[in-house]
Amino acid sequence: MKTLEDINKLPDEDLVKAIVTTNNTLLFEILYDRYSGLVYNKCYGFAKDEDEAKDLTQDVFLKLFVKLASFKGKSKFSTWLYAFTYNHCVNYVTRNTAKKFEKQSVDYKDVENLSAEDEDDDSFLSMKVDKLKVALELISPEEKMILLLKYQDFLSIKEIESVLGIGESAVKMRIKRAKDKLRTVYNANMT
Repeated sequence: MKTLEDINKLPDEDLVKAIVTTNNTLLFEILYDRYSGLVYNKCYGFAKDEDEAKDLTQDVFLKLFVKLASFKGKSKFSTWLYAFTYNHCVNYVTRNTAKKFEKQSVDYKDVENLSAEDEDDDSFLSMKVDKLKVALELISPEEKMILLLKYQDFLSIKEIESVLGIGESAVKMRIKRAKDKLRTVYNANMT
């Protein structure tokens, strides 16, 4: 029998296996303690206020307890949890605003133009924070999500591939399109 101290030291993946095997809510509390602050911060990025962010955080963890067995260990648990949280928040925002967004298909001839991606990062990263926050609220939740994954959470293209379940070229194209849209909205709001 492991002590509480031993259990607290378990890597995330082992803790998840133990929770799934035993359905032990006390073990789940350890996972909650590890990640509730992170999940809250992600939810707050989508929510309009602290109470809404707290409600979203609770919703994420309730759903997480039920869906935990679907974690297959193909990525780090924290990366999987990011995706889980972002998907929940995107669905919440989409549901509440009654907007339906069409999935954008990748035009593979545009992929050749992605080498300029790093060059336009400089202008993208120099936007004024207050105007950027406004612009982020005006783009779709999907566009906001991929930009936050890349520029706030500093996930690599490979990690974003894993989170979204899409290929490298699709990730790069979605980032490019989201940056272009954000830049357009940002520039329209600067005047």
